[in-house]
Amino acid sequence: MPELAAHARDVPVNQIREITEAAWHTPGAVVLSIGEPGFALPRHILEAGMACLDRDETNYTPNAGIPALREAFAARFRERAGLSTSLGAERVYVVDGAQQGLHFAMSLLLSPGDEVLIPNPGYPTFAMTSRLLNAVPVDYPLYPEHDFQPRIRDIEALITDRTRVLILNSPSNPLGAVLSEDVTRQLVDLARKHDLWIIADECYEAFTYDVPHISPARFDSDVPGEARVFTSLTLSKTYGLTGLRIGALVCPPGLEQTMNNVMEAIVSCVASPSQYAALAALTGPQDYVAHAQDHYRANRDAASAVLDAKGIPYLSAQGAFYLWADVSHVSGGDVRSWTRRFLADSGVAFAPGTAFGSIGEGWVRIALCGTRNDLVEGIGRLPKRVG
Repeated sequence: MPELAAHARDVPVNQIREITEAAWHTPGAVVLSIGEPGFALPRHILEAGMACLDRDETNYTPNAGIPALREAFAARFRERAGLSTSLGAERVYVVDGAQQGLHFAMSLLLSPGDEVLIPNPGYPTFAMTSRLLNAVPVDYPLYPEHDFQPRIRDIEALITDRTRVLILNSPSNPLGAVLSEDVTRQLVDLARKHDLWIIADECYEAFTYDVPHISPARFDSDVPGEARVFTSLTLSKTYGLTGLRIGALVCPPGLEQTMNNVMEAIVSCVASPSQYAALAALTGPQDYVAHAQDHYRANRDAASAVLDAKGIPYLSAQGAFYLWADVSHVSGGDVRSWTRRFLADSGVAFAPGTAFGSIGEGWVRIALCGTRNDLVEGIGRLPKRVG
């Protein structure tokens, strides 16, 4: 049997899936390891998808998606990011979830051997996708002593003549950290100085707490040839549409034909029922989003209170729906193994910090999106920190 390509063989196990799969096979487990919104979908979203099937609108759509959905994504992005009306639907490409959008963007920007700067801790598929494209992921550090915020000098020190892309993620998965306006502007200026592309992962842009979400696109140029920011959006988190696999990639101006060509090569187009459900989500009542934000904020506060009572340090989440907690007092320098033991012994699954990079050793990511009772019960089983 011929061998698989080296870049496929070398893709590491996703430790989030590893612990979650183990939890799903553990009767009665409290699963706090995966970011899966737990609310029922609004009826108007479900009905829009079903109506598409009922009228047998199941043929190909344009590569970039149905026009009405592209315009709806563009309108939301203009409003949320504070952009001018010059950003039109022609720059929006409907994708098969944010992960496909990230793969799409990296496919456009990275050649074999190119380097891509990714956050450590950061979402694991940033590195996984880079390797699948024969590119080289280079970690830029987010240190606890700096509240896990990037420092310009740390990133600039890593830039070489092979660096092509800087990936930004705010609000952050796994950290819940949010980039300030000043830092975001400096990061875009850094990319401009070194002629880098930016891929901005904004999956959690709908969920910030007492701080604004600042999109790097706000500081980008509208001039073809000068613009450099790609923005990855999704409805998986905002509206709980994780299984419908629907999102958008917003590209700089002037790339429309190339985007069509590459989209055809990757997936052709997204399933039409998912697109019509997404259109209903974006243009219909927004009660789901408001309810979800209130729920996540309240869960964050309840979880923080339990951690405080146990003396366990954590990063106070400003966005997304995760808490990043320091369990080094019990993890013994191998948090990945500890999470498996804790699941077996206590029936609770947390995502190990090493799933997100080496700086995550000793930390866990706690998902805040489930029920309050499960969250408080699960965190309540953590041993207290003494001393």
